[in-house]
Amino acid sequence: MTFDDLVIPDTPACRGALEVAARYHTPSLLNHSIRAYLWAAAYAREHGIAFDAELLYVAAMLHDLGLVAEFDSHSVAFEEAGGDVAWVFCAGAGWSPERRVRAREVIIRHMWDEVPLEEDPEGHLLELSTGMDISGRRTEEIPEEIRREVLERHPRLQIAKEFGACMSEQGARKPSSLAGQFVRAGIVDRIARNPLDA
Repeated sequence: MTFDDLVIPDTPACRGALEVAARYHTPSLLNHSIRAYLWAAAYAREHGIAFDAELLYVAAMLHDLGLVAEFDSHSVAFEEAGGDVAWVFCAGAGWSPERRVRAREVIIRHMWDEVPLEEDPEGHLLELSTGMDISGRRTEEIPEEIRREVLERHPRLQIAKEFGACMSEQGARKPSSLAGQFVRAGIVDRIARNPLDA
C-alpha cells in the first residue's frame, strides 16, 4: 500500500468541510483532522474494512470544531457540540436527515473507548484514528511508509501541546464529560509520550 492508494474523496461536501476546518482550526488542529482521516483510510485498506469515504472525511474534518472558541459550548461536551455543528453543515450540504444524524453520531462516538465495527464502521475508524494521532495508540498498525509520508505531508506541528491544553481546559470546565474522565485517567501524559512525536 502507498499513499496514492488511499481513497481521498473529492465531493462538494468534502471540499466544504475542509474549508470550514481550515477557517476555524489552528494549523496543528487542521493537520490533525486530515491525519485522522488518512490514518482511518490506511487502517481500513490494510484490514479490508469497507466504509463511506465522504461521511468519514466530513466527520474527520469537523470532529474537533467543538474545541474552537466560535463553537465551544459551556453546557455540552466538545464532541457533542462538534456533532451539532456537523449536523448543521450537512443540512446545508443537502444531505438527507438520516445522513446528517450519521455525521453527528460518528463525531460524538470518536471519544468513546471503542466503537463496534459491525455497528458503525465510520465511527470505529474515526475513534481509532483520532486515538492513534493524539496518544499514539496502535500506530504500529499503519505501515511505516504510510506513516512517514502522512507525517511529511501533514506535520504534527504543536498538536501535542495544543491538544493537551484543550483537553485540560475542557476537563476543568466540564468534569463530567469524557474529556474530564480522560484527563483524570492521564491522557495529557499519554499525549506527551506519543511515539509519532519521537
